[in-house]
Amino acid sequence: MGDFFGSCGHAFNAIVEGSVETFVRSAPVGGGIVGENPQTSHEPAQRLRPVDLARRHGLSTQAVRNYEEAGVLPAAARTPHGYRVYTPLHAGALRAFLALLPGHGHRTATAVMREVNEGDVDEAFRLIDESHAQLLDDRRTLQAVADALRDLAPHPVSRPGTSRSWPGVGGESGGLFIGALAGRLGIRPATLRTWERAGLVRPRRDPRTGYRVYDEAAVRDARLTHQLRRGGYPLARIAPLIERVRTAGGVEPLEGALREWRGRLTARARAMLNGAAELEGYLRARE
Repeated sequence: MGDFFGSCGHAFNAIVEGSVETFVRSAPVGGGIVGENPQTSHEPAQRLRPVDLARRHGLSTQAVRNYEEAGVLPAAARTPHGYRVYTPLHAGALRAFLALLPGHGHRTATAVMREVNEGDVDEAFRLIDESHAQLLDDRRTLQAVADALRDLAPHPVSRPGTSRSWPGVGGESGGLFIGALAGRLGIRPATLRTWERAGLVRPRRDPRTGYRVYDEAAVRDARLTHQLRRGGYPLARIAPLIERVRTAGGVEPLEGALREWRGRLTARARAMLNGAAELEGYLRARE
């Protein structure tokens, strides 16, 4: 989240909660904590200030408060003077959230913790299942790219008049019009025009109609661009790969990109595993 100090008022609150609340550590167990969490009120528990949680996890105290307001942390107990009092349960919630972030992203990790803290564990599990399903889909996309590259023959860009004929296409030399190619790829024609402006696809123009016509080489470039975009690659990173495929007459330059992509998926899967372990620990602490 980062430090949200944006005014003198926020800075003052930080100073107050970071220093005045020091008395909380030595307060007696029955020392008038308002709204103490019933899950931890049966026996003495270590009491933590916002600054304690923040320092342990490399965060600002404002970030800790923001996480509480977002539902990532359970509501903190308050002293009679209104100062927040956290417990090891809150520390466990924060650990679980930070562990979920790398594998699931901020939005899903926040939603998962909010559902858990509200008691809807089944909904939290459903959100986690969706992330795993997306990861599986990404793996299938990666495999599709690898398969597509294996199917591409190492040949130079086709010249006008030499491309293979495609069904339902105009023009004497064959090829696909923009609408037909967009339909095959499941994208909008405007996307193909964007790729063309970025230099990723180079259609020729039909001499009679002036329409864009995608020959075999242009279709190949469009297919590769489409698959790499699905894998999360930005246009700026795809452009040099496509250009090298054109000039080198092969797809070897993409092998490194595929290895990097596969490595990211593996890292994400392991991050999900670590997040699951921390979340399980937090769930047990709540029981």
